[in-house]
Amino acid sequence: MSKKALFILNPHSGKGLIKNHLLEIMDILVKADYEVTVYPTQSRGDAERVMRERDKDYELVVCSGGDGTLDEIVTGMIQSGFKTTIGYIPAGSTNDFARSLKIPGTMKKAAEVIVAGNVFACDVGRFNRDVFVYIAAFGLFTEVSYGTPQEMKNMLGHMAYILEGMRRLSSIKSYHMKVESEEVSVEAEFLFGMITNSTSVGGFKRITGKYVQLDDGEFEVVLIKKPANPMELNLVMAALINRRVNTDCMYCFKTSSLKITSGEEVAWTLDGEFGGKHREVDICNLKKALAIRVP
Repeated sequence: MSKKALFILNPHSGKGLIKNHLLEIMDILVKADYEVTVYPTQSRGDAERVMRERDKDYELVVCSGGDGTLDEIVTGMIQSGFKTTIGYIPAGSTNDFARSLKIPGTMKKAAEVIVAGNVFACDVGRFNRDVFVYIAAFGLFTEVSYGTPQEMKNMLGHMAYILEGMRRLSSIKSYHMKVESEEVSVEAEFLFGMITNSTSVGGFKRITGKYVQLDDGEFEVVLIKKPANPMELNLVMAALINRRVNTDCMYCFKTSSLKITSGEEVAWTLDGEFGGKHREVDICNLKKALAIRVP
């Protein structure tokens, strides 16, 4: 008897290449004895809804899209209250999470991993009532990920984020925040912060550290303090570019949960998509909540 698989795809992610590989992917799944139902998303939030309302008979859900599409899939699964193994065919501009899991960048090879690979139990994050797969961030550069035109992402990949971010450097804004966790308690002016479970952010590997484990129940946290002068700003940029922690201008630590409060509403991004504006956020690690096929 065939196994049932649900294939949710975003036809507009990246350069829309999924349209050229759909039959090839379907053939790989069918030959692995899957009966496949295909659903192309119609709008933002559609993948989340379909995943939340999916039938329990599906043994596998295949997702094709960028990190934002995968975020919707995982969010819908958490909201549904039951697990289904996920297969991921990356089709976005940077595909940070796929890089972290060593999922191949070519669609055919990614599909082959789905039918022949291993299941890896990976952490995800809870952000107030929302969910994120690998990153929650605020401040400098965060609006770039969801404010950069799709055409620019398609042409330049992760360089688009850097170019767009550099364009906005003249309007740097900082936020007075209190950050509380078991490991750290600090109150300061921050211009950027990210809570991650990834070895790659914005296409840059190891920016969150050398010893990142995706199933250890902990996030890597980076908080960058407001520079007092242009020289300190240069130190911040150098630290990011060289992947080196500079304790004079940033806090870096691991934690399973933290609370961040601010006197004003702060815009957040979750997996590259707008995550709303918040004065208070509670973030916790959902250890091994995601079962995903990897090489």
